[in-house]
Amino acid sequence: MNIQTPKRTLATPSTTEPRPTRQDAEDAIRTLLRWAGDDPAREGLQDTPSRVARAYREWFCGYEEDPVEILARSFEETDGYDEMVVLRDIRLESTCEHHMAPILGKVHVAYLPNGRVVGISKLARVVDAYAKRLQIQEKMTAQIANSIQDVLQPKGVAVVVEAAHQCMTTRGVHKPGVTMVTSRMLGAFRDDPSTRREFLAMIGNPRDRGEG
Repeated sequence: MNIQTPKRTLATPSTTEPRPTRQDAEDAIRTLLRWAGDDPAREGLQDTPSRVARAYREWFCGYEEDPVEILARSFEETDGYDEMVVLRDIRLESTCEHHMAPILGKVHVAYLPNGRVVGISKLARVVDAYAKRLQIQEKMTAQIANSIQDVLQPKGVAVVVEAAHQCMTTRGVHKPGVTMVTSRMLGAFRDDPSTRREFLAMIGNPRDRGEG
């Protein structure tokens, strides 16, 4: 199958320094524990550096994923299906790049096929590939939509993200219950108001569905 080369590429670190070792990471965590005022050698914290290092590999596994490769396997046997494909309420778990605090919420993704469709699990994996990195919500929203548009070349892509930022609820202004909403509309979703309205009607309001 002929997949066009995307215009955007996977982000890579700008530094040329070698990646720190697992031991380097654990030593850094011990330093943070001491800086916080505790003793890394006490019983309850002895295994914390190892646990945190393992957790970091899970929380930031998106750096090891290439969204282009995830989306590359698509299907043309659609019997001419060209209506909207919507994946609603994808669980979002990300981390704020400013304070390294959790970002938790949902992502809604839609696209209008143009001869090819992709397995729905691939859309969820693309969300995770970008979410499991240090992020800001605005950039992540654009990255998800742009990668789907570049690889699948559909008639349009829409992405809406609704999330709560723990850097706002547990520190600073301490404002719980606040949800940030961002969107990225491309192609028909940007140019055709009726298509955009149909998508927004499909994803609805989480509160109207007894959630959130």
